[in-house]
Parts: sequence; C-alpha cells; structure tokens
Amino acid sequence: MLFRESANSIAARALDSSLYLHLTERFVHMHGYRPSPAEARSWERSIPALTAALNDAGLGEVEVMLEYALPLNSKRADAVLAGVHPTTGEPSYVVVELKQWSQAEPDEDDPALCRIDAYTHPVLNPIEQVRRYCEYLVNFNGAVAEHPGRVSGVAFLHNATEFGVSGLRAVELDERGQLFTGERRGEFIDHLRARLSDQHPGVRAADELQAGRTVPSKQLMSVAAQEVREREQFVLLDEQQVAYRMVLNAVRKAKQSDHKEVVVITGGPGTGKSVIALSLLGELYRQGVPALHATGSQSFTKTMRKVAGTRKREVQELFKYFNSFMTTEKNTLDVLICDEAHRIRETSANRYTPAAHRTGKRQIEELIDVARVPVFLLDEHQVVRPGEMGTVQEIKAAAAAKGLECRVVPLESQFRCGGSDAYLRWVVRLLGLEPGGAVVWEPDDRMRLLVVESPQEMEAFLEARRSEDYGARMSAGYCWTWSPEPKPGDPLPADVVIGDWSRPWNLRGERSVSGAPPSALWATDPAGFGQVGCVYTAQGFEYDWSGVIIGPDLLWRGDRWVTDRTASKDPVFKKSTPDDDVDRLIRNTYKVLLTRGMVGTIVYSTDPETREKLRELAGGRLEQRASKV
Repeated sequence: MLFRESANSIAARALDSSLYLHLTERFVHMHGYRPSPAEARSWERSIPALTAALNDAGLGEVEVMLEYALPLNSKRADAVLAGVHPTTGEPSYVVVELKQWSQAEPDEDDPALCRIDAYTHPVLNPIEQVRRYCEYLVNFNGAVAEHPGRVSGVAFLHNATEFGVSGLRAVELDERGQLFTGERRGEFIDHLRARLSDQHPGVRAADELQAGRTVPSKQLMSVAAQEVREREQFVLLDEQQVAYRMVLNAVRKAKQSDHKEVVVITGGPGTGKSVIALSLLGELYRQGVPALHATGSQSFTKTMRKVAGTRKREVQELFKYFNSFMTTEKNTLDVLICDEAHRIRETSANRYTPAAHRTGKRQIEELIDVARVPVFLLDEHQVVRPGEMGTVQEIKAAAAAKGLECRVVPLESQFRCGGSDAYLRWVVRLLGLEPGGAVVWEPDDRMRLLVVESPQEMEAFLEARRSEDYGARMSAGYCWTWSPEPKPGDPLPADVVIGDWSRPWNLRGERSVSGAPPSALWATDPAGFGQVGCVYTAQGFEYDWSGVIIGPDLLWRGDRWVTDRTASKDPVFKKSTPDDDVDRLIRNTYKVLLTRGMVGTIVYSTDPETREKLRELAGGRLEQRASKV
C-alpha cells in the first residue's frame, strides 16, 4: 500500500499536490524505479474524483487505502475503502478500480474482455477485474477470509458516459462487480452510502485489514489433483485471466472454423505461468477437449503425474514431455500446453532415438504441428542449458514459416518472492542480467533477504523456519561432482563439501533411497530438506524459504562478476560451449535459484570476497537482522 488516510485528508493533500509527491516517493522506495507518466497521471486525475464522491456522500471519515497491494503478488488495487457497514455495524470494505477511459466496448468474442483505443490487444473488463481482486483478497487475507460478505467491489469510470461504456455491463453484475460512470455519479454515491456508514470512522476497519494474517498461498502442487479433476482453485488476475481466455477463445475458433493459432504467454518467475497452464488443462479436461500438458522438465512432469493423477490414471497421462510427439500426426490434439517452454531444444532426438524416428525436424515445429492451438508459456531468462532455445522470437518465426497467426501475452505481476517486484529487480541487476549494475537491497514488507557466514548457519536458520511450519530447501550451483546413486540401504554420498560441512546432492533417480525422495519430488516432499538441490531439480518449483549456496563458478572481483567455467562440474558444458554462453547460463542458473523463495532467501558464497560484496548489497549479516525475521 502506498498511502492511507481518511478521504478528507487525502482530498486536502490532493489540492496542494503534496499527495502525488508522497505517492511518488513511496513508489520509488518500494519498487526501485519511478512510476510511469501514465500512472502518475492516473493518480492526479482519478484520486480526486474518488475522494470528491466520498466527501459528497458524507463519508469523509472513511479510510482510503491507495494502491493496496494484494497479498503474495505484485498486483495493486487502485483503492480499498475501509469503514463500517451502516446496517450490520461490521467492518466493510469496498475495492475500487479507477479508470480514466472515456469509452470502451466489449470484445466481440468474449464480454469478459474489452477493447479501448489505447491498446492494440484486449484487456480485462474492469467489472471482471475488480471482482477478481475481491475474490483474491478474500482468499488470502485472514481478516476477511471468514467474512467474505464484508468485501464488495466497484469500477468507477469517472470520465465515461453511459453511451461510451454501457456494453461493458454485458457481463454478470454482483456485489463484487459493479460499474459506475461519471454520468451516474449520483448512483455511485448511493452505492457507497449503502456499504459505508457516515457515523463511524474507518480507521479501526483499515487497521484490521492491514493486520489480517496472510493466508498461505495455495501451492501449485498441493491442489493440482482437485484443480484438474474438479474445479478451478486459483483466482487468475488481470493479464493472467486475459491469457487464459485468449486460449479458450482460440480453441473455440479452432472448432468452429478449422482455425489454427499459436499463443505465447511470457513472464518472469512466479508470474503464474504454470497456474494458467493448470487452469487451462483443468477447464479443457472438464469440457472434454483433447488437450495435453508438456514440459522439458522431468521433475515437473513427474511431480504433476504423481500429485494431479493420484487416483486417476487418465489424469497422469495428461502430462507429457516435449519429445513425446516425434511420430504424432498433425493436429491430433485440440490444445497442447507447453509449460516451461524456455526448455525447448533444437531437436527431440537423442542417442536413444530409433533411426526411423530421426527425421531432423525441429522440436518447436513438432510442438506447433501436433495441435490446433499450441500454447507456449516461457521465461527467456531461465535458459540454463546449452541447446535450450525456447524464445518468443524462435516461436514467432516458426509460426510465421507455417503461415500461422501468433499471439503474445506478456505477464507482468508476479506471485513468487512474496509478490516483491523490487526483489526480482534486485536479483537481475545483481547478476548483471539487466543494465544498471548491482544495487543495495532496500528491505520491503514482502521478501526477506539474508546473508550468512557459513553453510552451517544457513542450515540452522532454515531448520528453525521448518519448525515454524515453513517449507525450506537448500540449493547450490553445480560446482561439486555428483557421485553415482548408492545401493538401497547405503548412505547418500556427501558430495557438496564446504570446509567441515558436507551434504548430499538430491537424488537423480526415480526411486527413494535411504529416506531421500526421488529427484522429481525433492522440491515438494518434506524429506527433500536433507539434500542440496541443483538448478534442474529446483526449476519450476517454489518453497517458503530458499537457501542458496553460490559456488566458485561465480565470483565478485573488483567491481564485477567473473564466471569461472573450470569450477563448474555441470556435464552439459562441453569444451565447444562458448565462454559467453557459459557465462550467461551460469548467471541464469543463480537467477533461478535466487527466485524460488516465497517468503525469504538466505545466501552463502564459498568465496570470502564475494561474501563481503553480498553482505554490502544485502544490507548486513544474519545476526544483524534476525530480529526482523
């Protein structure tokens, strides 16, 4: 939340412009960059329209929470109004989505989407947008989780006439999804009066919402079975919902007119790509539409098979690999959902592929050919192996070569790392994956970052978090040799050795050994804590606390990072792999490892100079900041 005061106070601040200066300062502190001119302009034009309506309604003492951050993701509601319900006397909250639009019309294919002149692509109908914000708030804030009736939602298009936007009401209206225009400002005021009392200030209700315990996020794996077999468990927000509906609309067109279309959904860690994939698969499965989920990750696919298909064999069969379609005829499926598509390789053939199947066809072409609507979900910064080539450019080029339309939907908000955009930006700048250089971490209230002096200190800290019912894992760069798997009953070889501390890598095989889970379940089985995970096991998963060991393959020297390819034991790096590729892939590896945590990340480097730099950039050592954890 950027700012909170009564409607009277905010209206007074808006008059002398101090409000916008304060909002800008708070925004820079929280996000690490200045708000866009469009965002600043929306504050200047929309906030006065809202506070004027509240004051005209006699609701000047209602508490206004501006840019209210939804729990565990980086989405922000424009405003949440907190007060007392005039009839029940209980806390009452109105989520408000403010739009400067003067006109908008529903998308011809789907009224849940709409089109405005400022955008070339459809956006979510604001009624649907605010309804989903309300649902998400109820799902994840303990103050209202048991009292869903306390939350209502409204979109206020203060510049619009009824003629300009009336078509948006083609979607269903309910308590959490209403729309008012500037032309119906009087009805908007009546609507607010019906939900907020003019006899009581809203301070206590706002305090209660702010203090509401964050209900733990529904982890992807733990609800996969119900998601696929029964009903949608996740609330998809904004561009997530746009992406979801664009795929369903493309499927409908494909059925109606023998239409084929490629959809690419791109976003960084935790933007909800796998949640969208699972929601799509569940909906298509329920509709009886032939669809499959595929990845290039053995861990991810096997975990999906185990968790989502616990009791139904046909559900297990929904989860395939990218190289499963070498001999499949064209357009056999209606939909193929390619999750983690940045792991697409040049070809599906490997040393075990029969000669008859070695067609020389590119894997990306196989995936496009097999379905009427191939869907690719990817993050270009998560390429960690030589030969991985799943990029937007490659997919668009492959689609164009076949004369196919290719739609790209970017996801911006993210749900991993506590929804902290600032932390993700800190990581990519730390590793030199974005320009600007490394910067000092400014602690926010969403993600915790700690640096430790030893792996023993890291493990003890994570063990303490586990005793508080948090999930935790340790992972490391691939800088230690991986011994062959032991025989059943024999101890796991302690390959990761740092001084007098040593721990085994996670298992590589498909069976449990000596109490350790198989490779595919390392990230989700509690017994995985005793082993150190590598990037190939951690990628695609998340846990509450992430311990990351930076090995001697990435060192800080002077004023920059230096990668030492000789320190890497990763067998995928060949002598022929160019130095620039090795450098990029090692940095990407640590980006993946540093973005697995939902609550916090704790970092250790085996190199003293690197450790010193990390302490400087992360704001101190563990014992200096433990009281804040």
